[in-house]
Amino acid sequence: MNEAIESALKQLVTDPGVYRFKDETGTVIYVGKAKNLKKRVTSYFNRTHTDPKTAALVKKVAALETVVTATEKEALILEHSLITRYKPRYNIILKDDKRYPSLRIDPNEPWPMLSIVRKVEKDGAYYFGPYTSSAAVHGTLKFINKHFKLRKCKDSTLKSRTRPCLNHQMGLCLAPCCLEVDRESYMEMVRQVVLFLKGRAPELVASIREGMMKAAQEERFEEAAELRDRLFAVEKTLERQVVVASDQGDRDVVHVCMQGPAVCITLMQVRGGVLLGSRSEHLLETMAGPETVLANFLIQYYAKHAAPKEILASHCFEGEEAMMERLSEVAERKVKILYPSRGEKAKVMEMARKNGEKKLAEVISGADADRRVLESLMRKLGMDRLPMRIESYDNSNMAGTNPVSAMVVFENGQPKKSAYRTYHMKSGADGHDDYAFMEEVLSRRFAQGLESPDMPDLLMVDGGKGQLNVALRVLQELGLMGAFTVIGIAKMREEAGETQDKIYLPNRSNPVNMGRQGEILLFLQRIRDEVHRFVITFQRKVRGKHSLHSRLDGVAGVGKKRKTMLIKHFGGVTALKNASVEEVASLPGITPKLAESILGALK
Repeated sequence: MNEAIESALKQLVTDPGVYRFKDETGTVIYVGKAKNLKKRVTSYFNRTHTDPKTAALVKKVAALETVVTATEKEALILEHSLITRYKPRYNIILKDDKRYPSLRIDPNEPWPMLSIVRKVEKDGAYYFGPYTSSAAVHGTLKFINKHFKLRKCKDSTLKSRTRPCLNHQMGLCLAPCCLEVDRESYMEMVRQVVLFLKGRAPELVASIREGMMKAAQEERFEEAAELRDRLFAVEKTLERQVVVASDQGDRDVVHVCMQGPAVCITLMQVRGGVLLGSRSEHLLETMAGPETVLANFLIQYYAKHAAPKEILASHCFEGEEAMMERLSEVAERKVKILYPSRGEKAKVMEMARKNGEKKLAEVISGADADRRVLESLMRKLGMDRLPMRIESYDNSNMAGTNPVSAMVVFENGQPKKSAYRTYHMKSGADGHDDYAFMEEVLSRRFAQGLESPDMPDLLMVDGGKGQLNVALRVLQELGLMGAFTVIGIAKMREEAGETQDKIYLPNRSNPVNMGRQGEILLFLQRIRDEVHRFVITFQRKVRGKHSLHSRLDGVAGVGKKRKTMLIKHFGGVTALKNASVEEVASLPGITPKLAESILGALK
């Protein structure tokens, strides 16, 4: 224990608060909260730990900082804020921190419609979700759109449309935009959609059957037939649903499964007693125990998603009351955390446990395979450390125009898409000069020299010896020679009799002989193909925007702001070309006459 830590330990107080552990470089590696800072923090340093994870963490701690809070709940909120800010290595951090999709319908609108949203607002609308997968939410929306004839068009299109769209012609929409539609019947259909999404199956089936019988008695046979088909479809869907709670309650089930330093968190959503879906979060290296992992997950996940009335948890943890108080504030209703030991709730927890153990076994197996490839790659390239972070670069242009470059990152053998970057070329070099573009992108990426953030262990350029020499020259100028390994990858030339792609190392004329270790070459090809895909996709997007700008330059009344609005709304030339005059004219400031001029310029 160094003097800095000893001094910090002497100044600890017994109040609630948050503590941060830092390593020798000053990087925050762990953030925790405590009801009693002195008791919690000193427990790390005043005894020999039998838990190898905690012992390993303590060895890495070079400094600690604490923040005192007034209450345990404030400590919980601050801990979440600091984890989000610093993303410490040994804390559980949700890999995909975006908001998960929900379905929204506003009964206060004249003609309510169902839409997918990622942010729940306090606007009087009904929100259903969040759904744990995009496939689940789109599948639900597809079913409802097929069997319930709600409008599909946006509000702006609804106001400007003069004739029914294709959805009406296909029998999927009543077309309230243009035709006379009985609002009472429409709102009854909205009520049925809400019942379906709430999982209130008996009430929904009764409502549809009652409407069908009434329509038949009044000899509205076409309407009765539609309701009959809807009833059959709903009943068939309900048969496939997995009912896990007879009380038809709403609850989330959260289970933490650990094996050594690896952890898997399984979240299962139960709505109306029906299992909607599940998701998993995993981390291969954590120093926290299952109780802390669970608490970290709850505060992070429910900061963005309103919690249901009940959360079934696999482990008890310190600060449970403060957690429930915080979750209740966010959800604006009372939230309970329960630990089931018998009955239906225990059965669904057991289901979550089995799913978590299966997922964790798959993750560990995959991680072991990835590590073996990285170890083989390290030996083959003569590296002094494992290539835990690999960066790859590629350029793209279209006939010399709109040149761009891109970087992809692989960490621990897997793509880390949050670290991908794209670059617009600014040098003004000839559009075909790939060497100049590689020099520019690497100069920008490593402009800070040794102070550049997130330095790679291995850097790969697509283009063989030529691009490799460019990369070496840039790194030499920036004082980075030897900071990491650099390689070039070149595609095989079939006309020259080559049978595989080539990997080049600096100061070596011949490519690396991969021998029988084909998995190494396949791994590098996978990275090369990923950066190629990524840069091509970006170049097409840039080209589409540039093309739209260029073709609209001669249209009177379309300036920079309107071009930007058109690009943002339609996304590109093709979508705008296929739009109707009414759809273009629905945008602010665009008259039907101007819309005709815009579409005419794109023909």
